[in-house]
Amino acid sequence: MSDAVQRADFDRYMVPVFAPLDMIPVRGEASRLWDQQGRDYIDFGAGVAVTALGHAHPAQVKALTEQAGKLWHVSNYYTNEPALRLAKKLCDATFAERVFFCNSGAEANEAALKLARKRAVNKYGPEKIDIIAFNGSFHGRTFFTVSVGGQAKYSSGMGPNPAGIIHVDLHDEAAVRRAVGRNTCAIIVEPIVGESGVVPVDPAFLRLLRELATEHDAALIFDEVQSGNGRTGALYAYMNTGVVPDIMTTAKGIGGGFPIGAMLTTAAIADEHFTPGVHGSTFGGNPLACAVAEAVFDVIRSPEVLEGVRRKAAHAARRLRAMGQQYGLFSEVRESGLWLGCELAGSMQGKASAFMTASAHNGVLHIVAGPNVIRIATSLVISDEELDEGLDRLEKTCAQLSAR
Repeated sequence: MSDAVQRADFDRYMVPVFAPLDMIPVRGEASRLWDQQGRDYIDFGAGVAVTALGHAHPAQVKALTEQAGKLWHVSNYYTNEPALRLAKKLCDATFAERVFFCNSGAEANEAALKLARKRAVNKYGPEKIDIIAFNGSFHGRTFFTVSVGGQAKYSSGMGPNPAGIIHVDLHDEAAVRRAVGRNTCAIIVEPIVGESGVVPVDPAFLRLLRELATEHDAALIFDEVQSGNGRTGALYAYMNTGVVPDIMTTAKGIGGGFPIGAMLTTAAIADEHFTPGVHGSTFGGNPLACAVAEAVFDVIRSPEVLEGVRRKAAHAARRLRAMGQQYGLFSEVRESGLWLGCELAGSMQGKASAFMTASAHNGVLHIVAGPNVIRIATSLVISDEELDEGLDRLEKTCAQLSAR
């Protein structure tokens, strides 16, 4: 029996919850990928903002191979050195004093929401369980997090959602003031809303959420699964807002491609309410994952990398806006570091998936944020040359689609 595989095998063997492109990447280096036929692509998607250092970065390869020769897994009956080193670095670099490691952003948000409810119920009783979330948000694919996320299409058809979840529109001050009350245990928000189009939340609105959470003794949760780990040019997006959350979640880029998530919070919240046995994760804090994440974190938090993100993002935004004017396909380009959302217009309005497919044929891989936004999330250390080459290929796509 042959070990050779092809795209058709996906349709033959895989549960069809995804619809991948026809090509199969087999090798990556920096911000370039090659498929089975040897065609090369500039990677402007970074595995949905995951491969923060691109592909096969030497620091990651070294950390993984060294740790693989030492210790793979010990379970949470014990601790391990890579987890402790990474936790200390995260606490030293942020508001946090405690870290919980898991495997994904969904698990990090699940932990955050459980902690917020546990804290509120412990302090005030079983009525204080309401979670305020926002329409258009996305917080993961567990049943709890997908219910909290503000996109009903992801949670419908599976029976009743968990109780106590209230959705309001972003930036609707009156609505959020009506929604937050004595039974509110948490307010959860993405500082930059990713899946609905890379939309930054007004810092004034975040300040309002902070005030309301404090007034009603609810936990303010910032979901920085995508916006964290240098993506915006700040180490974490909250650092540019003047607002400090009680709980922050992150994943994606922190592992640079190795699955890991983290929930960060204060000692006052964690120590009293998440005691041994209340929550856990079999693979959370895995030595391999933490060793790789520590190497990634050491690179992305350097001033040189963060300044480079801001500089390259400004350059990419200028070029994309020029494309929008020349070809009439982008009505707006939103930039939050190397995380850009291009709102489609003209003949391509509502056709983000078709745009993505056309781009792939021209050798540039990007992603989408809903049916009308092209989402670009490059490696944070993409070279100037690869960035411009990818933008050239994207402009070729614009020219072709505009001509049609």
